[in-house]
Amino acid sequence: MTRLLLRILMMVMITFLDACDNSTSTIKPDKETLSYQPVAPQPSQTPRTYKQSTYSGVFQKPGELEPAVDFWRKTYTSWYRSQVAIHDDRYLEVIYEVMTIPGDVAESLTTEQKELVKNRRDFWRSYLVSLETKVRTNAPLTTLDRQIIDKFRLTGKPISHAIQGAPERIRSQRGTRERFIRGVEISHRYEKQFKKIFHDHGLPEDLAYLPHVESSFQPSAKSSAGAVGMWQFTKSAAKTFMPAGDRVDQRLDPMASATGAAKYLSHAYKKLGDWPAAITSYNHGIGGMKRAQNQVGRNFVDIVDNYDGPAFGFASRNYYAQFLAAREIANNPSLYLR
Repeated sequence: MTRLLLRILMMVMITFLDACDNSTSTIKPDKETLSYQPVAPQPSQTPRTYKQSTYSGVFQKPGELEPAVDFWRKTYTSWYRSQVAIHDDRYLEVIYEVMTIPGDVAESLTTEQKELVKNRRDFWRSYLVSLETKVRTNAPLTTLDRQIIDKFRLTGKPISHAIQGAPERIRSQRGTRERFIRGVEISHRYEKQFKKIFHDHGLPEDLAYLPHVESSFQPSAKSSAGAVGMWQFTKSAAKTFMPAGDRVDQRLDPMASATGAAKYLSHAYKKLGDWPAAITSYNHGIGGMKRAQNQVGRNFVDIVDNYDGPAFGFASRNYYAQFLAAREIANNPSLYLR
């Protein structure tokens, strides 16, 4: 009897020990186990989805462009020439600060004022180098770090992706509210005639607002690239779209150059097939936009996001968004320029 009881007790103990070996551990992992380990993103196997497009008049306004359109609305209507936005040149919703230049600020900045702006750009560039490292190494963040990261969340991109390269994307943009208001005042002299020119060419009349982007309706405007006049034609483009021999430079004639712009945009639309590309070609050229379409495809959002042509920089990427913003403001100046 005693031997039988001992055998039963031994069998129970063996069963209990086996159960303990197979049970799930409840020991908490150490801090190293809990630390974040970045994982390289895997290539997406699903087609890209796009935000819903709306329309600004007859012009398509992709949802992805709204941050850029809003940025240019602020530039034209909210920020004065004494104010400078320090921002990311790819993600225009990421604005680090809007600084105010002290003292009198004219149309052109003085050497000292330019130095002030440069110092702020340098400050943010240095700061972003540190923040980029913190995000990559999962280091502790300050309150300012979290505020800046929240700005990058607005992009809808993974934080590690959006912040990568941010120090190299620092840019400054002066406000142009005074200049835009003056442009609206000047445009009243020409708007009706410009719209008729575009209407007579079978084009959207609101293309008449393009000089807000090109020259702020300054008839004698000149660019560093040699473009002249309210519609900013180069000599070669003028010879093609408003030939008049060598006797007179019609680029300084607002009506003649508006007619030339109508001919150009009609030609560009036929070649490129949509208004975002055709309008952008006014800055980047028809050939340049054709190369962009051939390399990236016809979707304009993909061109803005992914085309890496050597001359397709900040101005070209943003040209259509600038036009959309200028068109909206010029159509309702009492709303935006109160």
